[in-house]
Amino acid sequence: MSSVSLPLHSDELAYLTAQELAARIRRRDLSPVDVVDAFIRRIEARNPSLNALVYLDFDGARTRAKEAERALVAGEQWGPLHGIPSALKDLFDFKPGWPASLGGIRALKHHVVNGYCVFCERMEKRGGAVFLGKTNSPLMGFRGTCDNYLFGPTRNPFNLAKNTGGSSGGSAAAVADGLLPIAEGTDAGGSIRIPSAWCGVYGYKASFGRVPFLVRPNAFGVADSPFLFEGPITRTVEDAAIALNVLAGPDPRDPFSLIEPPVDFTAATRRSIRGLKIAYSPDLDVFPVDGKVAATVRRAVQAFEEAGAHVEEVKLGIVRSQRELSDVWSRLYMLLNLQAIENMKRDGIDLFGKHRDDFPPEYMDWVEKTNRVSGLDFFRDQAARSEVYDAFQNVLEGFDLLVTPTVACPPVDNASDGNTVGPKSINGVEIDPLIGWALTYFVNFTGHPAASIPAGLSDGLPVGMQIIGRRNADFDVLAASAAFERLRPWQDNYRICRERPLRAPPLSDLTR
Repeated sequence: MSSVSLPLHSDELAYLTAQELAARIRRRDLSPVDVVDAFIRRIEARNPSLNALVYLDFDGARTRAKEAERALVAGEQWGPLHGIPSALKDLFDFKPGWPASLGGIRALKHHVVNGYCVFCERMEKRGGAVFLGKTNSPLMGFRGTCDNYLFGPTRNPFNLAKNTGGSSGGSAAAVADGLLPIAEGTDAGGSIRIPSAWCGVYGYKASFGRVPFLVRPNAFGVADSPFLFEGPITRTVEDAAIALNVLAGPDPRDPFSLIEPPVDFTAATRRSIRGLKIAYSPDLDVFPVDGKVAATVRRAVQAFEEAGAHVEEVKLGIVRSQRELSDVWSRLYMLLNLQAIENMKRDGIDLFGKHRDDFPPEYMDWVEKTNRVSGLDFFRDQAARSEVYDAFQNVLEGFDLLVTPTVACPPVDNASDGNTVGPKSINGVEIDPLIGWALTYFVNFTGHPAASIPAGLSDGLPVGMQIIGRRNADFDVLAASAAFERLRPWQDNYRICRERPLRAPPLSDLTR
């Protein structure tokens, strides 16, 4: 089998799309072993300054790459991502034998779950991907930044002093910095879309049920919490569509997975959006939005009109304050967290006992608040969530898509104490620093498909635009994303990441 010798810092290889890498592997212009070795060398050179990957299994990756090469020689094709490097997120995301610290809980540094999450299972077995390790995440995913007491913050490859956003911050940083062409994100309040916005990459959250999500012992808990998702973080829309081809489809273990025949989502990326009606909301009625973020997204929205769509600014009719609604999200998501903590205690790991100091004070504050929630309080929160759902549905009855900023502020500075949070106010309006600056969690209330796409740069930092579709209309979101990418390509922005220093600056201490 032919192969090429790849240089240690090959920008050409690092920023090839997953689609192009896979095509070269299929043609046997590249071998899976060469590709995996090249990305391993790049990770070794660049990850220490980034802190994107927190667990590495290079020996396992090389073994699988050799198996992938033997399969090609034998005429076998594992899938559309045969031999393509990827990574899992270190949260509720599992591969047998790999540690799962659930977002940097110190007591779980060596904790292992001998099972698969859907992303790993399908990307390996259906897609043919090769997993190199796990990426950084905040504790239990309970914030929109990426930092924890065990591993510390992930640094933004556009500016190492800044945070990546979370909770899939390690994955977004790795993809933006060319350490991987594709990585896993999970999303309960924006955790695919928030870091994609801050790191200038494309993050896709499919319709609820499109990609199965496995939760045990309560398989039905994902309906009572903000809807949970697994999905791809990539540098191109086409790569995300290829991953969705691999990930989508029913699974009998998930009672909410959609039962439908296979769909080629890459076809959506070639579809025109001429004639589509697009609603534009600069703030989802209730969010304060930083002026530079708002201006960048407002300019970006014009691309849809250039593509032949009709764009109209709208009000959704949301009446509750953003602070009230972020509190609803925090209570509902914390209930799911408390169930996970209880399950671990039953298995002999008492995290709220002698390991209580592993949890940041903001987290424990929500533990105490949520422990006081009554059954009636729970249903009141679900009623507030339903109001957001109804507001989205009312707009999307008359429009094909809804477009907003992804997050309301630019990336924040990293803290030095393992507890980076977002801003406490924007434009003089008080917000929850954990999640209140993210216009994403509304879509976890509702389950609509949504993506964050790079809208442009402001002061050298990426700004994300959120594209939301009708229920189960993933094709529309992907089509609009691809049309925007053709008119406003962002690949040149990664030159900032390519040229970044390989030594991280000292962390700022935001506690002073």
